[in-house]
Amino acid sequence: YYGVGSSTTDRTDIFGNTTTTHRNGYGSTTGSSTTGRTDIFGNTTTTHRDDYGQSIGTSTTGRTDIFGNTTTTHYNSYGQSTGTSTTGKTDIFGNTTTTHRDSYGNVIGTSTTGKTDIFGNTTTTHRDSYGNTIGTSTTGKTDIFGNTTTEQRSNNQNSNIWTW
Repeated sequence: YYGVGSSTTDRTDIFGNTTTTHRNGYGSTTGSSTTGRTDIFGNTTTTHRDDYGQSIGTSTTGRTDIFGNTTTTHYNSYGQSTGTSTTGKTDIFGNTTTTHRDSYGNVIGTSTTGKTDIFGNTTTTHRDSYGNTIGTSTTGKTDIFGNTTTEQRSNNQNSNIWTW
């Protein structure tokens, strides 16, 4: 696997916002994602920005439904839906799978998160629509400053395995 980047999430600020800074494989900042507080309808919105601070889209996560599924709808900078990511319940093995769909509802891939290991690391395996593994994301323990870093790796140097 190739190391293609990382994402570092800071502590929540006094306004209830949590910001994740994204970096490429060279350590250069490529953008950020800021998640606000949940609104009165149970929706949580994340605003994605490029490295110039301009909004390039949003992702809105709704409440969990009666089947235990939680859906996030992704929008571009014009407010048009570009797809969804639906996370199901954790299975008996401790794995949680998210199914990604395009704007037409076609499955374009999955991300499966396993149990946290003895070192405090949690790994998510990303697969394409054919079930082929295309990369992994490993999240470590939160450091003493309250920051949590996820390292992204790809088997083909694709730097977009975790981006929406």
